Amino acid sequence: MRRFDTLTARAVAITGLVAVIAVVITAAVALPVTVRSANEDVRAALAGKANIAANAIEGRDVAGAAAREDARARKVAQTLRSEGIETVLIRDGRPDQPGLPPRVVADIAAGSPVTQRLLYQGQLMLAEGRPAGARDGIVLLQPVITATTRTVFNRLWIALGAGLLAGVLAGFLLARRLGRPLRQVAVAARRLSAGDRGVRAPLDAPTEVAAVSVALNELAAALTTSENRQRSFLMSISHELRTPLTTMKGYAEALADGVIGPDGAQRAGQTMLAESEHLDRLIEDLLVLARLEADDFPLELLPVDLVGLAAAAAESWSPRCSAVGVLLRVETPEHPVPVRTDPGRVRQVLDGLLENALRVSPQGAPVVIAVHDAGTNAVVEIRDGGPGFTDADLAVAFERGALYERYKGVRKVGSGLGLALANRLVARLGGRIDAGHAPEGGARMTVWLPR
Repeated sequence: MRRFDTLTARAVAITGLVAVIAVVITAAVALPVTVRSANEDVRAALAGKANIAANAIEGRDVAGAAAREDARARKVAQTLRSEGIETVLIRDGRPDQPGLPPRVVADIAAGSPVTQRLLYQGQLMLAEGRPAGARDGIVLLQPVITATTRTVFNRLWIALGAGLLAGVLAGFLLARRLGRPLRQVAVAARRLSAGDRGVRAPLDAPTEVAAVSVALNELAAALTTSENRQRSFLMSISHELRTPLTTMKGYAEALADGVIGPDGAQRAGQTMLAESEHLDRLIEDLLVLARLEADDFPLELLPVDLVGLAAAAAESWSPRCSAVGVLLRVETPEHPVPVRTDPGRVRQVLDGLLENALRVSPQGAPVVIAVHDAGTNAVVEIRDGGPGFTDADLAVAFERGALYERYKGVRKVGSGLGLALANRLVARLGGRIDAGHAPEGGARMTVWLPR
């Protein structure tokens, strides 16, 4: 049964059926026209013969010619009957054969020609009558051509067979034309699912199939790009994880071997604590990203004043900025800017953006926390006086690990998670985050939160 589920079988069946239907519809339309035309041809031929016969038998009233004219008329009638034409002679207003309607006989006897269809001896006939002298004439009759079911089938079976054969052949060729590229696309899809990212589907196919091939090729390219980024991201994360672990392991071995004495134990412990906190933040960021992508992330929405939230963040970050010579500035309106959001998650976003800004800002450069009331939205900006972004950077700023790979070894970079995490957090809060150029010369991160 599965053999009939193939594209080839269905195409053959459909095109064959369409061919048969087309032949039948064509016959249904053309046959009545053909029958009408054939009857017109028969009537015209019958009229011509009726005119000739009437001329041949006319003249019975000539003196001494009656007997000869009667004999000639009978001979003409006999000749026509031998040709399959029913012939009725009318003499002195009386037909020599029964069955003609009296009205026809009367018209001929009155000298009027007759052209009509009539019933003669129980059969529908084409009648052509012509007068031939005083109260004389002749009427020729032939059966009307009709199309019965049998005659239709007898005339159409060759056409039906030819149409069915043509439909089957066309369906087979069409299925082969469509089926080959579809099979190639299926093979490419299976290879793609098996991990072959270099496979590409053929594009030399009908437009619709080519569109499927283009979509599959775009999917293969997107998977290749995504897997390359994922591989690069995993390598960078491995490096970020290994760095604090290596430091902690080195100090632990030094302490275990007694290389570090009591005087250096406190410093070693402080270093190990800082590295473990860095490692903890990195793992926490990874877990938060994983939960965000899995949509398993709780939010606690509360009324929040962004002005107060910005002031609290500035108070926490002011000592760190002062320690490295960075000028922290806060720009807020005099009135509150209330929103309904999760204050903890907003603070997490601000802390991540401030950490990025502080990392790249040189001594003496500013870092700005700004709050604006934008009607239906509340806006928080983090601006810095660091190296900033190029226009090309802005397009990939929130892609995980993109800027890390671009600037690794060029300037101070984080793990490549911070901006991606901020983007996902703000999206979960119903807002959006944009990257741009700051008037201070560095980068501007703008967080839009719905009021």
